[in-house]
Amino acid sequence: MHSWMMARRGLNQRDLRAMHSMLSTVFFSYAFFLCCCARDTITYPSVAIDNGGQQTLVSAEERFELGFFTPEESTGSRSYLGIWYYRSNPRIVVWVANRNNPLLDVGARFAITEDGNLKILQRNGTSYWSTELESTSKPAYREAKLLDSGNLVFRDSNNTLLTTILWQSFEHPTDTFLSGMNMSKNLKLISWESRADPKEGNFTFQLDEGGTRFVILINDYIDIEHWANVESSDFFSSERMPDGMTNFLFNTIGSVPPLHSSYKTLPPSDYNNTRIRLDVEGELQYWNFDEHTKWSLQWFEPKDKCSVSNACGSFGSCNLYNMLACRCLPGFKPTSPESWRNGSFSGGCSRSSAVCGKNDTFLRLKMMRVGQQNHKFKVENDTKCREECLENCPCQAYSFVKGEVNSILYRQPSINMCLIWTDALKDLQEEYSYGGPDLFVRVSIADTELKAKSCKPCGINVIPYPLSTGSDCGDPMYFSFHCNTSTGKLSFMTQNGTYNVTTIDQDKRTFAIQDKDVDHCNSSTRGQLREFNLSLPFKMNAKPRCDTVAGNFGSNITSQGQVEIVIRWEPPPEPVCTSYADCEDWPNSTCNVAGNGKMRCHCNSNFRWDGMALNCVQGGSSRKKKLLPLIVGVPIASVIVLSSIFIYTCILMRKKAKRRGDEEGQRPRMDPGSSWLRCFRPSDEGLGRSGDEEPWFREGVPILCEGEVGERNLELTSRNLGLLGLRD
Repeated sequence: MHSWMMARRGLNQRDLRAMHSMLSTVFFSYAFFLCCCARDTITYPSVAIDNGGQQTLVSAEERFELGFFTPEESTGSRSYLGIWYYRSNPRIVVWVANRNNPLLDVGARFAITEDGNLKILQRNGTSYWSTELESTSKPAYREAKLLDSGNLVFRDSNNTLLTTILWQSFEHPTDTFLSGMNMSKNLKLISWESRADPKEGNFTFQLDEGGTRFVILINDYIDIEHWANVESSDFFSSERMPDGMTNFLFNTIGSVPPLHSSYKTLPPSDYNNTRIRLDVEGELQYWNFDEHTKWSLQWFEPKDKCSVSNACGSFGSCNLYNMLACRCLPGFKPTSPESWRNGSFSGGCSRSSAVCGKNDTFLRLKMMRVGQQNHKFKVENDTKCREECLENCPCQAYSFVKGEVNSILYRQPSINMCLIWTDALKDLQEEYSYGGPDLFVRVSIADTELKAKSCKPCGINVIPYPLSTGSDCGDPMYFSFHCNTSTGKLSFMTQNGTYNVTTIDQDKRTFAIQDKDVDHCNSSTRGQLREFNLSLPFKMNAKPRCDTVAGNFGSNITSQGQVEIVIRWEPPPEPVCTSYADCEDWPNSTCNVAGNGKMRCHCNSNFRWDGMALNCVQGGSSRKKKLLPLIVGVPIASVIVLSSIFIYTCILMRKKAKRRGDEEGQRPRMDPGSSWLRCFRPSDEGLGRSGDEEPWFREGVPILCEGEVGERNLELTSRNLGLLGLRD
């Protein structure tokens, strides 16, 4: 019995030892698994992460992951410590520690060091990145934890009742903004250098100095804005940042959006799946993780070349649909023509003539975007607003906003507003779908009405004489244009259709139109261009316009414009008139009937019409100028013809004389030394008569002669014998 009990006790001890060993293995395996595969915290003095292994930190709910990585498009062996969305493919990196100081080989580690800082250390002790906190003698109380928000928090738990956050990645972002951050004045997003290099790049997103608007700055230049989120003006709305995105940046999630907002505000929980990123090309992107479990781009700016801050400079207007994006307002010219030709438009335009006088007028522009006005006040009507601008020399432009009755029930009076711009006009954009009321820009009459019969400007297009948009202006021969007064768009009418006019160059006598059937330029573009059925005075150039440059827009900013075709017009004849009064605006001319029966302002005596200068200039009348080639040319031509005939006759006679001499040298002649010459007429009976008999001849009858002048018979006609003196 005792032996049996001892055996049972021994068995139990063996079982207990086995069970203890097994439990220990399971426990340590589980602990190792938790430590290596699912931990989110780094403590001292453990070695946290090695860039030669696969260790990473993963947030509690597996939303974010921290570790060493190499950029997807990188071709080298450089590695960085970063945070990315857990299991994202391709990897979506939201933060990089050592972005400006990459690791070139393995052997580095990310850990808490003896001085109490969080560092990336190379095996030789060189620091590649650090939190740069003050040293502490108690590093064991510090830990770094990756949260589900994507924030890496470094904290001190020395006080058991209070944990102090010493440092956090949300206060030191790279190019991405996540939910929980706060876009304060000190916070900046800096783009990557390239998609393969997270080094600080060319663009910075931040609040401006006043803290009132978000801006994207170009890092290579001081105070140069690439884009700004700002209302264009109180009544000229712009495609600004969504209000939900603004709440997201200011960490005011859940705020009620303004009534005019066209964007919906997401529930607070949805912002956990939202991020804002500054792209390498300076594009601010607003991303959301949708129900289809994929990231979708909700909004971005600048989305086109006209969205760039002050793209065309002061008094320069941007057109999204033209091949040449910028052009000066009528009455203005490029401040730097050379820069303008090279595609750099930021220098803007300056006035061609000074304003603030009796010769001022206003250019009416429709569907325009413009920067913030300087003054705003109530006014009775548009006339008062116009007068207010004319009476103040600094006034550059004005806009009248007619008030509306707020309530039919209470019949509240409408409030009219007058907007005044005294600074240079900036951020101008034409054909703007969000445009507000008409904008009236102050200009000199001489700069917009170039000639007496010039058509009025159509929007931003100055229409030089002789081009015509109606029967009351321009030259009837050039009446091929149409002005849409509601939009300010100018069109060119052909038998093939109607085409938008993008630019007019008076000096070169050319204008450009858009071919709506060809939307890009390449080697086959010329073959795609339609042949316009153009009659005089218009002629199409051989090559389309495709030679645009990126300029100050940036390489990623694309043009929505179409291929443009340049058309040239011929200089016009004298202006059409119906009375003498019509020629008063054309000095030194008189209204007379032309050769085709139409009345035109013909130049007076000693003057001629210059179609290039569009004026009568000294140098003889236009009629004499036209007859001069006939008066001078006909006698000269007659002399040339008669001289040619005389010379030809002489040459012909010389050739005939020479040929006659050659023939005489070959004819048979009487040799004075010959003893005899016998000629006779052949007959059917024999040789005929002998040489002693008197020879006889008949015209056209062949004669045979024999003698010492030759050894062979010669057959001659009686005419040839006559030349030899044998016909007497």
